[in-house]
Amino acid sequence: MSLLPVRLTAAAEKSSALGRHIGNFELPDALGALHTLDQYADSPLVVVAFVGVECPIARLYAPRLEQLARDYADRGVTVLAIDANRQDSLTDLQKYVNNHGLSIPVLKDSGNSVADRFGALRTIEAYVLDERRIVRYHGRIDDQYGVGYSRSEPTRQDLRVAIDELLAGQPVSVPQTKVVGCFIGRVRKPQSDARVTFTRDVAPVLNRHCVECHRDGEIAPFPLTSFGEAVGWGETIAEVIRDQRMPPWHASPAHGKFANERFMSDDEKQVVYDWVAAGMPQGSPDDLPPAPEFVEGWQLPRKPDQIVNMRSTPFTVPAEGTVEYQYFAVDPGFTEDRWLAGAEVVPGNRNVVHHAIVFFSPPGGRGPQGLGWIGAYVPGFRPPEPVSGLARRIPAGSKLIFQMHYTPNGSPQQDTTKIGLLFADPDSVTEELVTEIAVDAKFEIPPHAENYRITTTRRYWPEGGRLLALTPHMHVRGRSFRFVGHFPDGRSEILLDVPNYDFNWQHTYQLAEPLDLPKGFELECIATYDNSANNPVNPDPTIPVTWGDQSWEEMMIAFFEVAVPRGALAPRRKAREITDDERRRAEKIANDLLARFDRDGDGRIARSDVPSAFAAFAFPRFDANNDRWLTRDEILQEALRSVRR
Repeated sequence: MSLLPVRLTAAAEKSSALGRHIGNFELPDALGALHTLDQYADSPLVVVAFVGVECPIARLYAPRLEQLARDYADRGVTVLAIDANRQDSLTDLQKYVNNHGLSIPVLKDSGNSVADRFGALRTIEAYVLDERRIVRYHGRIDDQYGVGYSRSEPTRQDLRVAIDELLAGQPVSVPQTKVVGCFIGRVRKPQSDARVTFTRDVAPVLNRHCVECHRDGEIAPFPLTSFGEAVGWGETIAEVIRDQRMPPWHASPAHGKFANERFMSDDEKQVVYDWVAAGMPQGSPDDLPPAPEFVEGWQLPRKPDQIVNMRSTPFTVPAEGTVEYQYFAVDPGFTEDRWLAGAEVVPGNRNVVHHAIVFFSPPGGRGPQGLGWIGAYVPGFRPPEPVSGLARRIPAGSKLIFQMHYTPNGSPQQDTTKIGLLFADPDSVTEELVTEIAVDAKFEIPPHAENYRITTTRRYWPEGGRLLALTPHMHVRGRSFRFVGHFPDGRSEILLDVPNYDFNWQHTYQLAEPLDLPKGFELECIATYDNSANNPVNPDPTIPVTWGDQSWEEMMIAFFEVAVPRGALAPRRKAREITDDERRRAEKIANDLLARFDRDGDGRIARSDVPSAFAAFAFPRFDANNDRWLTRDEILQEALRSVRR
């Protein structure tokens, strides 16, 4: 396998710019005004940061560069940003300046000559030049943002520390740090005899695996639908394929077969590596394949029968900080039961919507068996194709609950997420789709635990059910998730293994063939967590971690999509005798809830006392008289219904 461009880059990254003298250079800004390094001769320090308008990390750090310039202006420090990407036009650069409200000079290095002089490879990559314009610091701005992770705040502000030490006349204590981010899109000379070209060889690979998301208006930060768009990203594309970050898929190929799996073959990977190694030649326009066709704005097979917005006015996401989960209840106006054949959740602003889940809440909280799940949006999720005869029943009078998780991206944003619904003819429905769950919320992950294991098992299934899909859910300490089926005949089988769980890429794994769920079948769910300092996304390895909505807390949930013969659920809801074991389990649930949330010890729980997720779509199930208080009897009755399902 030819990994030449990756090896060259790796070698270059080991070299150091420390001690290098940077001579004068002249570059234009987005409006054409020329700037030179020498014009800042009076500045004791000059900070130079290489940026890119579409690189996610460069977007996040743009406001920080501006703040840095303001904080050190009275001490004479100059901050310059330089864009050396061949794919970024002056118009793109001006949009970047405007979107982030930048007043610092943002310059265009069209031929990479200044980037070459520094030896810069990535965005954002920062340098501090002393009064003689010698490089005294080279590396990252801080450690808050990286590839695939985001901390609530940095643990070390490397660039600021370096500036402070130099201004104090001291040597930089940590003069070089590792830089993460996108490769600078350099201008390269293609090999004239290259065997691989973009139009003939690379474009078909991108069409099959990438442009579904890497096109205008979709989740990916930049499009890859043409040579001009892709050529500047060649080395980054090769790197993310080599590191198995793209295409996004986290199931081990050793276990299970999935209808929606995203595997790139070794031959396809080789095409990309060879193209980058050859200098990324374009090829003949006549060889370019037709562009894939997509449903405009929706991935559903037809336009939705009904579209429901999460609210009538946009929700404003702040530029920085942590946004707690938001819940929005919407009345879709269902005056009769509706059978849902398909649904797609579409974020209004993909830059800040980390994930969205839409549930239905029946009147009084009483509804069909299973979780009131309708649909979800997470990075990499594709709504399953509707199946003839299969639909989900939503009772008349139900409300839709949007659970929204936002991640700020450096500038204020607005979002109005929506869901598109496809209805089925009730007479055509032969199977009802329900979402079952397995959950363990009674855990405490110890501080510094590197491989903490939590296990729960789903033992009861709707009669005649077929398992269609599996979805693991954890937060940033989640390390791996495995589903093991135990059959009545004594055999066991790993149905799904996710050895490297990634909170940023949560998938629903659709079985290639549905799995019958015979009586006595059990599905064991095994999750491991890394609460150690070795986990780069761990917010704090020194504290114990318990259940909670926010990403710095944890969850252990498995979702199961199950098809059940129509009418088969009714017997499950008929009253029967409660076993002693079920009563003991229900009593424990009631006691635990009261112990946790009954703050004043009066034997009741107020709606305001529980977490927002519980209040939004679980509280109504318990609150039988709708008085916004839960008594022990109400909790016990709902717990009894739950344990005997």
